[in-house]
Order: sequence, then C-alpha cells, then structure tokens
Amino acid sequence: MAKLKITQVRSKIGGVRKQHESLRSLGLGRIGKSVVRDDRPEVRGQINVVAHLVTVEEVSE
Repeated sequence: MAKLKITQVRSKIGGVRKQHESLRSLGLGRIGKSVVRDDRPEVRGQINVVAHLVTVEEVSE
C-alpha cells in the first residue's frame, strides 16, 4: 500500500473548527511537523479539508 508524507506548512490560526480537528486527527499541530500515513480514502478526505495548510508527497516504505 502506498504511503503519504504529510507536512504542515501553514498555521491553523484563523481556520474553522473542522480544519483544526482534521489537523489534529492527522497528527499535525505545528508548522514543520511531518507524519506518514497510509493512502486511504479517509486520510485523503482529511487532506482535502486542509489542503491549503499542508504539502503531500508519496513515499515508498
């Protein structure tokens, strides 16, 4: 299964509650933090909510 490396590049300040919760559930919370998650529809949906705050790249593990 493919993996995604998600990195927060912008602040969540000023965002709506759904964006704050999506960042928290992805495991992010501060600028520069990265996490690796499986490429699943649930994760893709959370990324779509905060697409303007994060960068996403595929990694092979």
